[in-house]
Amino acid sequence: MRIGELARRAGVSTRALRYYEEQGLLTPARTTAGHRIYTEASLARVQLIQLLFTAGLSSRLLVRLLPAIDAKYLELDLVARLEAERARLAADIFELQAAHRRLGVLLDISADPDDRECATTLD
Repeated sequence: MRIGELARRAGVSTRALRYYEEQGLLTPARTTAGHRIYTEASLARVQLIQLLFTAGLSSRLLVRLLPAIDAKYLELDLVARLEAERARLAADIFELQAAHRRLGVLLDISADPDDRECATTLD
């Protein structure tokens, strides 16, 4: 498939696909005229790249991680890095849950106002 079709099917821009290629994350075949050609496996690769970016991983890390995933072997330093990233995500989730609770308290206060003063914290 051509770059536009892959972009449409993966839900990304053609610019993103070119960036993935520049970073060494995606390697399309080329026609004799130089046009990029992608396979169905390319679609799965782009979806994996998107998932890993959503998790907050950098393209620099993905350059090392993707071949390790393909080989089904992660070196200890990659495992440690992924564990650190997972811990960072857990901390982010905790903070987001706390913010969610505080907004709920604020909404409760606004839905049932009374003469009391607004709480200085929303815990």
